[in-house]
Amino acid sequence: MLANPTIDQLQVFLAVAETGSFSAAARRLNRAQSVISYTIANLEAQLEMPLFSREGTREPRLTPEGKAMLPDARRMIGVLNDIRSRAEGMKLGLESEISIAVDVSLPSPALVAVLKAFERQFPGVSLKLNVGALGVVWDQLLNHHCDIGLGGQMTRPADELETIRIGEASMIPVAAPSHPLSVYKGRVPLSVVRENIQLVISDVSRMTEGKDFGVFAYRTWRMTDMATKRELILSGLGWGGLPTWMVAEDVEAGRLKALDLEPYPPRPYSLFAFHRADMMPGPASTWLIERFKEELPKVCSLLRGRASSLDSPEK
Repeated sequence: MLANPTIDQLQVFLAVAETGSFSAAARRLNRAQSVISYTIANLEAQLEMPLFSREGTREPRLTPEGKAMLPDARRMIGVLNDIRSRAEGMKLGLESEISIAVDVSLPSPALVAVLKAFERQFPGVSLKLNVGALGVVWDQLLNHHCDIGLGGQMTRPADELETIRIGEASMIPVAAPSHPLSVYKGRVPLSVVRENIQLVISDVSRMTEGKDFGVFAYRTWRMTDMATKRELILSGLGWGGLPTWMVAEDVEAGRLKALDLEPYPPRPYSLFAFHRADMMPGPASTWLIERFKEELPKVCSLLRGRASSLDSPEK
């Protein structure tokens, strides 16, 4: 049975392969060149294959076997570095895992940008993401199912939660181009709005039980998923309010039309980060909150031009 390569042997192997010589590897690792040569020779003997060719040149060159081993060695060292980074972070109070509840109203471009930066900043921290609507974020926090929440303003005070404003977005009413509200001439009065099916998001939690937000139609179809609501509006089955960032491309492409409704003008809304008052965010969670404060204004700035044109539909 072959002896397993040691981490030290793999580090030396990588150093020689990446620097191109035993002497350069020795300088990188702050070791004697003879130690580097001896370590490589032992590794080759254990694996029973040559990793470097030393014939006809002063510098070692990777053999086909050595080239095949290189990705595995890099992967092994990468795992070791992750373990070390995680251990060092935990000693400093860094979370090993963060659970986040996100409201669908949060602009996804900002969410993607923040999470990409988070992965670069905290490669050793695992992430759980739970996306929902309305009271789901607050329910998750109050029941200790997540560490931080991101979404709109709470509908009722909760002393157990701390609130931090991180930005803003907007909501607009839309319908398919062929929908009766889309072809109505001029601003649509409440009496006409009420006669058309409105698609409404329902809360799967009990945080907003008995409450409706922006509901004007006599007939409503209710669902718990924003993506489904958008698809149904695209199909012409009803009208409804959707986040501007979500429908900007649809409106520009003519798949949807921004509506000019008397009872439902475009609505700005603030976005917040939440955490339990008895559990202060750790370093990674705090970093996430602060990064959202930076990214949301950037996204809103990019969408502002779009939003202004969408907020002023043709009469």
